[in-house]
This record gives sequence, C-alpha cells and structure tokens, in this order.
Amino acid sequence: MSPSWRDQIQVYVAPNRIDLVRSSRGFKPVQSPKITQLCNEHTTEQPVWEPAMQQLDILLRDAAGAEITATLSNHFVRYVTLPPQAEITTLDELSAYAMFRMREVYAQRVDDWTLSISLWDPIKGAICAAIPTELLARFEQIAAQNKIKLKAIEPYLASVCDHWHKILTTEQICLALIEHEQFCIVLMDNGSWRSIRNQRVLKDMSNELHIALDQELILSGKQKAPESVYLFAPEHPDLALPQNSNWRFTALQTSEIPALAHYPSPIIDNQSETDECVA
Repeated sequence: MSPSWRDQIQVYVAPNRIDLVRSSRGFKPVQSPKITQLCNEHTTEQPVWEPAMQQLDILLRDAAGAEITATLSNHFVRYVTLPPQAEITTLDELSAYAMFRMREVYAQRVDDWTLSISLWDPIKGAICAAIPTELLARFEQIAAQNKIKLKAIEPYLASVCDHWHKILTTEQICLALIEHEQFCIVLMDNGSWRSIRNQRVLKDMSNELHIALDQELILSGKQKAPESVYLFAPEHPDLALPQNSNWRFTALQTSEIPALAHYPSPIIDNQSETDECVA
C-alpha cells in the first residue's frame, strides 16, 4: 500500500490517558472524532506505561494498514541540554557527548534508555531526550501485531516546539508545558537551549510552577526574567500563577496556530467518547 493512501493515526500517550485521532487518506480525507480514554494507575508489578499501552493495543485492532505517530507524555521522558561544543564534528562525537551529559544527571539509569538528539548546532547546542527502551519495544510490538506502520515516536516537548517554532523566535524564551501532575520548563536565549526542568507536581500546580520558574531564573544567572512565559496547558485552561508572581503567561496556542487534534484537552464529565482503560 502506498504510504500516501494509508490512514493516519496520531496518539498522545500518558500514564493517565490516551488521546487518539484517525484521519482517512484519499481524495477527500476525513478526520474522525478524537477518542479520549482514561487509565487506571499501574500496579507495582508493571511499568507505569503498561495500562495505557494495553489500551492502545485494543484501540488499534481495527487499524491494519494505517500509519501511526505517537506523542509521548513528558512523564515518560528525561531531558538534558547539550551546551555548544565547537569541536564536535561527527555523529559519533555528538552521541558520546549526549551520553556523557545524560550520565552526569541520571547515572546508570541511562543504560536502559534510548537517546534522541534534536538538530545539533555547534553554536547553539541542542537537547537530548531519553525514552525507556522497553517502552519503544512495546510500541513496535503493538504496531507489528496490529499490522500498522510505526511512523514516529516523539516526546511531547519536541512535538510542541516543532509545532510552534514560528512563535518561539524571540531573544529570550521561557516555555512552560503543563500536563496532568507534571510540568516542563524550558529556557532559551537567541535560539540556544539553556535549561530544561521536567518535574512532577506533588501538591499544587500553580505554586510549584511559580517556585520552579524563580529557581530556573536564578540558576540561569539572568538578572531579569523574560517578559512572559509561553504557556501550553490544554488540560488546565484556568491555570494562573499566584497573585504575587512577577511572571506573566502568554498563551502559546493561537487562532492562527491551534493545538494539534490529538493533544490532550480537559476531560468533560460523561463525555461520550471517554471510557476507562482496563489496567
């Protein structure tokens, strides 16, 4: 089957939910309504992603011949920045550099992860994402047994930055990507990656985000914060920082560049497309 005639499936996978959109290909492509399914917590005997992956397997059982792109929640991903290194000139050197930086932060745990590096620039650097190798193998297994072509697996942060790259061009950028019980903060200067913080929320999203933003500013050595924080929080449309905060939010999503259809959105009670995953 020609790839241009394959149905296209885009799916967002998080510990607590799956969001899936399927589009038919042909002379008149049709996008089906988004399916959102919530997941029970994993048991102590299984990986954190397993309930969602079991449900994904069920959702794909009638999708033979389709092509799927998966967006992974930042719950499943670890990041480091790769500061500029002018002497790095080969892919092998870049891979060794990324592995060194990962081991600095995560030690031997990196042995169980697969690394992915953004477009490298010896002047601006890059970022490196690490995804559990076992999770990638699970995606490949599910795609194979359902006769689906696995097109790509990308971290949520990478997907968001790629989608809104035309907006993320100012001299100093702070981006906050908010998920369920998780946030990811990115600082950039003139296109150079300065820092990434990927953090679980323990109690209060607003206060913990505020504290993390202040800490990142101090660690960056900057005297002045960016004028605003680009915010993408589709699951938290009413999120606001405390009143005493010096930070201000600017919505990343605009009418000109809306969110991708499979990105998570607020859960509506009794939503007809929403079911509960079987763990």
